[in-house]
Amino acid sequence: MLMGFVSLLLAVTQNSISKICIPAKIGDIMLPCRKKGASEEKETEDVEHFVIVNKIVTNFSAAANGLYDEILRQTVHRRLAEEDDAAASDSCGDGKVAFMTKDALHQLHILIFVLAVMHILYSVLTMALGRAKMRRWESWEEETRTMEYQVENDPNRFRFARQTTFGRRHLTSCTETSFHLWLKCFFRQFYNSVAKVDYTTMRHGFIAAHLPSRHNFDFQKYIQRSLEEDFKVMVSISPLMWFVLAAFMLVDVYGWFVYLWLSYVPLLVVLVLGTKLEHIVAKMALQIKEQNSVIVGTPLVRLNDDLFWFRKPRFVLVLLRYTLFVNAFELAVFVWVTWQFSFKSCYHENTVIIVTRIFLAVTTQILCSYITLPLYALVTQMGSQFKGKIVEDQMADILRQWHAEVRNRRKKEQQLSQSGRSSFSIEWSAMRNSIRRAFRPAEPAESSVHSSNRWDTRDEIVEQEGSSSRGFRRNSDAES
Repeated sequence: MLMGFVSLLLAVTQNSISKICIPAKIGDIMLPCRKKGASEEKETEDVEHFVIVNKIVTNFSAAANGLYDEILRQTVHRRLAEEDDAAASDSCGDGKVAFMTKDALHQLHILIFVLAVMHILYSVLTMALGRAKMRRWESWEEETRTMEYQVENDPNRFRFARQTTFGRRHLTSCTETSFHLWLKCFFRQFYNSVAKVDYTTMRHGFIAAHLPSRHNFDFQKYIQRSLEEDFKVMVSISPLMWFVLAAFMLVDVYGWFVYLWLSYVPLLVVLVLGTKLEHIVAKMALQIKEQNSVIVGTPLVRLNDDLFWFRKPRFVLVLLRYTLFVNAFELAVFVWVTWQFSFKSCYHENTVIIVTRIFLAVTTQILCSYITLPLYALVTQMGSQFKGKIVEDQMADILRQWHAEVRNRRKKEQQLSQSGRSSFSIEWSAMRNSIRRAFRPAEPAESSVHSSNRWDTRDEIVEQEGSSSRGFRRNSDAES
């Protein structure tokens, strides 16, 4: 919606923006490509004409018409652009040029669209890959309900802090100094960043702090719901992000290599975030050791906002959000330039820089998806705040599911009762017919018909009205 509003605002104000004039000297500086002199432009035009003439001579018989149409199209396009620039220059007067022409505003529309698409794709891909890695947490959650887990984490079991699995993972000789601790956390994020013991220990601390009476609380689903709520923030683009976008476009000057240095920023932020989140887990283990050297049952971590930057766990989400946006913007500029100006434009003069930018963008995406996002989803739950709304929504879903199950069960019972009644009526009619056949007398033989021909009888079961008893009544027909 914000992208549509910005595009609409540009469309409405493009005439006014195109009339903004600046001195020609200022317009010649801070260009994204190197400005050619008059001699270089003449040489380029001569080379282009030579190439065109050579193509006409060599391919005249086969592709003269198509080449002529291509030359005509390029000529018309160049004339239109020159007329647009000339009109803008005429409106500004002598010695001044337009700050942005209408063609530049049109290109800006396209860039905004490409940026929005790339940002959505980056965010969705990050969430999809991160949740694919977090799928193993479902099996870890199921293990917490088994008898083996209950025996292993016996609340009456005494152990030293270093002898626990959580202590052996984090309380090593590398944690004696702060430098070694940070160095260990930096390399820890690349291999087994989230272990099963980290998940179970933090789950135990979270339940003990917020839900002590619900030991069977599904912590994995809670993390998933929390991540879904955070995704709404990650995929959105704030006005500050548009300001950052405008600043990056203004400083895109030839020779500064802004977009090359910009490619390193998301990678550095992702590495710093991963190191910080691993450091928080290690600090929790150190706090357990400092509080008690002997652990009873499962190690209990203390939830505290002091371990996070500015005492705000949500600040990690802000950094992650801007990192994804900057990475998407850097790649969107590459796609936009290649789409609009081809791969042979002045933006792509250095092939090494292009390969470096693409490599850094892909590396940042992989690290953010498989390392930073799972760490963020788990470690940020160790803050002091509890997202009760997520639990309320989860309970509401459970109640709605229970209501639907009860309603379906009642429908099935009604269908069974109706089918039972119909079968009962069929059985009762069959039983009544069998009773009639049982009490009906046999027909007399043919030899005795003549002797008793005047007693041609039929038996019926007659229900007497007004009485509760039933009897037999013999009705005789008149003699013929």
